Amino acid sequence: MRRPKSKDFRKQQRVSEENEIKLLDSWIQNQQPESGSNPISLPPLPKNAPVGRFDDNSFSRYAGVARFEQLPLSKKTKDGLREVKFVTMTDIQRASLPHALCGRDILGAAKTGSGKTLAFIIPVLEKLHRERWGPEDGVGSIIISPTRELAGQLFDVLKSIGKYHNISAGLLIGGRKDVDMEKERVNELNILICTPGRLLQHMDETPNFDCSQMQILVLDEADRILDSGFKKELNAIISQLPKRRQTLLFSATQTKSIQDLARLSLKDPEYLSVHEESVTATPTLLKQIVMIVPLDQKLDMLWSFIKTHLQSKTLVFLSSCKQVKFVFEAFKKLHPGIPLKCLHGRMKQERRMAIYSEFCEKRSVLFSTDVAARGLDFNKAVDWVVQVDCPENVASYIHRVGRTARYKSGGKSVLFLLPSEIQMLEKLKAAKVPVHFNKPRKELVQPVSGLMASLLVKYPDLKHWAQRAFVTYLKSIHIQKDKEIFDVMKLPIDEYSASLGLPMTPKIRFLNQKIKSKAVSTKSILVEPEDSNMEKVLEVSRKKLDTTVFNNEETENDLLQAADTSTEGEMKSSENGEIIPATRVLKKKKLKINVHRPLGTRVVFDDEGNTLPPLARIAETQSGQETSLLDLEQKAEYYRRMREDLKKADKEDKLVERQRRREKRIKQKMKLKAGDDQVDISGSEEDETVDRRHKKRKVYFDSDSDNDEGKRNEITGNAGASAGSITLEEQEALALKLLNSMHS
Repeated sequence: MRRPKSKDFRKQQRVSEENEIKLLDSWIQNQQPESGSNPISLPPLPKNAPVGRFDDNSFSRYAGVARFEQLPLSKKTKDGLREVKFVTMTDIQRASLPHALCGRDILGAAKTGSGKTLAFIIPVLEKLHRERWGPEDGVGSIIISPTRELAGQLFDVLKSIGKYHNISAGLLIGGRKDVDMEKERVNELNILICTPGRLLQHMDETPNFDCSQMQILVLDEADRILDSGFKKELNAIISQLPKRRQTLLFSATQTKSIQDLARLSLKDPEYLSVHEESVTATPTLLKQIVMIVPLDQKLDMLWSFIKTHLQSKTLVFLSSCKQVKFVFEAFKKLHPGIPLKCLHGRMKQERRMAIYSEFCEKRSVLFSTDVAARGLDFNKAVDWVVQVDCPENVASYIHRVGRTARYKSGGKSVLFLLPSEIQMLEKLKAAKVPVHFNKPRKELVQPVSGLMASLLVKYPDLKHWAQRAFVTYLKSIHIQKDKEIFDVMKLPIDEYSASLGLPMTPKIRFLNQKIKSKAVSTKSILVEPEDSNMEKVLEVSRKKLDTTVFNNEETENDLLQAADTSTEGEMKSSENGEIIPATRVLKKKKLKINVHRPLGTRVVFDDEGNTLPPLARIAETQSGQETSLLDLEQKAEYYRRMREDLKKADKEDKLVERQRRREKRIKQKMKLKAGDDQVDISGSEEDETVDRRHKKRKVYFDSDSDNDEGKRNEITGNAGASAGSITLEEQEALALKLLNSMHS
C-alpha cells in the first residue's frame, strides 16, 4: 500500500505549485504575442534554446515555438503530453496556444485532422490550474460538442492529457440512463464535456446547478453548433453563462458572422485560419474523386466498390437514418465478404459507442449519417470515404472527407453526384477543393438492383425499410436550401423506387402537393443545363456511365477508363453473371420484342398417330388443292346435333332440381307442423303492426310451376298480402316463422 503523504510534504508541494504558477503568470504576461498577429509567421526557436526565465529576469519567447516544452505550461500538463508522445505542435496549435494562454478569445479554423482538440484542451487545463480550481469551486469550464461520439472522444483526450491534474471532469451526453447520478455529482465537476441538449437539461432540472463562476467556454465544431439546428438550445445556454469569460471556437470551417459573435459576447477575438492561404481547403495527402452516377444505379455502384475494396476500411455516408438501416440490412444479407456496420442518430448511445470502437479497431465498412462526419478521429486510418449522397454544402463535404488523411497520413474519397447535382462541382472548385472526375470500368461491375426485389419478398421487414429509405431520401432532397443543386423534381423517382426492389412507387404527400402547385410531372428524368460543357458531362453520364465499377488496384489511371452502356431492360447477376430481368417495367421504358424467339405450334394426331392440321376434325382435304376447305354443311350439322344434346341435358337437370326442391319444402313443412302444439300464434297481427317499422327478413318459397322456373315469390312481413298464392299450412308456417324471429 502507498503510504499517505505527510503534512510537510503536502505543504512543500503546495508551495512549489504556487511558485510555478507565479512563474507561469509572469512568463505569459512578459512575452504575450501582439493582438492580431499570427504566431505561426515567426521563426521557431532552436531545439536546444534555453526556455523559461533567464538570469536577468527576462523570459524566452513562446509565440511561434514548435515544441510543447517551449510553452509556459505547468509540469503536470507537460508530463501528460510527454506520456502520450505529443512533442511537436501542429500549425493550429502553434497559432492559437500563445493567444489562448493569454486569456484571449479565439476563432480557430484549420483543416480536419490538424490537431484542434489539443488547441483548446491545454488552455482549459492551464487556466483552471493557475486559478487553483478545486471541487468546491464548481464548474470552471464547459466544452460543448455537437455529437455524442465527438464528446466522448474529447473526454478521452482530456483524461490522457490531464491525468496528473487535481481537476475533476465529467461527460454529459444524451442517450444515457444515469441522468439521476449525473444530477447528484454535476455540481462537483470542474470541467463539463457535453452536448447542447444534455447541458440544457441539467441547467433546467438539476437543483443548485451553478455556472456563474465559469472561466472558459469552448465550442468544438463551432459552425455546426451555431447553425439553426442548435440555435434554440445555444441561446438558452448562453443566457445562463457569465459574460466575463474566455471563449474558444474551433472548427474546420469557421464562421465570421457578426450575429454569431454577438450572441457569444466575444471580445476582440483572434481569428486564426492557419490554412486560409493554402492552395487547397482539404489535406494535401487526400485524393478526391467525383463520379456522375444516376440515382437508380447508386446501389450498384456502392456494392461494386465494396466488392473491389475488401481489404480497405471504408466509411460510407448516406443522407438519412432509414437509408443507412436499409442499405446495411440488404447488403448484409448479400454477404459481401467484409464485416458491415451501421451508425446513426436513432441508435442507443451504448450501441453507438460500441460500433464506433469496433470500427476503430477492425477492418470493416461503416454505413453512417453525418453523425460521424465531424471531429471523429478513428485510431487506425480510414482508407476510403464514400459519399453516396451529395452533402448539403461544401462545409459538410470537407468534414466528411476529413475522416481520412488525418495528420500526416494519406487517404482517398469518392463522391457520387447525380447529373442534376453537377453544380456542386463549381462550388467545390470555388472553395479550393481539388476533385477529379473518374470513369469506372465496366468489366468489374456487380449490380445488385435486380436482386433487391427477391430480398424484399423473402424478408418482409426489409420492404418496410426500403419504403422508408425511399421517402426519407426524397424528403432530404426536398428540404435542402440550395435549389441549384437539390431539385426533387429532376429525380427519376420511379427508376429509383425500382432499384430498391419496390414493386410500386410509394406515395409521397409533400411531393404530390409540390406537383399540384407547379403542375409539373414527377416522372421527368433530367433537365439539361444550358451550358454546353454541362451538356457534355450529362451526355457522358447517360451514355457512358450506365454501368460502372471501381478498380481494385485503386489507381487513378486504371479507374479512368470508358464504361460501356448496359442493356436497359436486363441486368447481370452478381453471383454467376447470368441475365436476370429487371424488377419491373417502368412506363417510360419500351418493351423490346425479340422477333427471333421460338414460337409454339399445335400438333393434332389421328387414330393411327399421323399428324393432322389443327382443324382436321371439321376440314376435308380436296385432291388437287394445296389447302383444306371447310365443309359448311357438315359444320352446320355438327352444331345442330350439339344444340339438341344440350337441350336434352338441360331438361334432365331441371327435373332433378325440381324434385330436390320439392323434397326440401316437404321437410320444412314437417318440421313446422311438429312445433304447432307448442307455439301460440295469437296476436300475430298486432305484433306485425307494432314491428312493421322494422325491416323484416324476407322469406322465399320456390314455385312448382314449370312456367315460373327460376323465379321466386316474395313473401314479406304482411302474411295476408299473398295468401292466395300459397296454402293455409304455408301461411301458418310463415306466421310461426315471423313470430320466432320477433322473439329471438
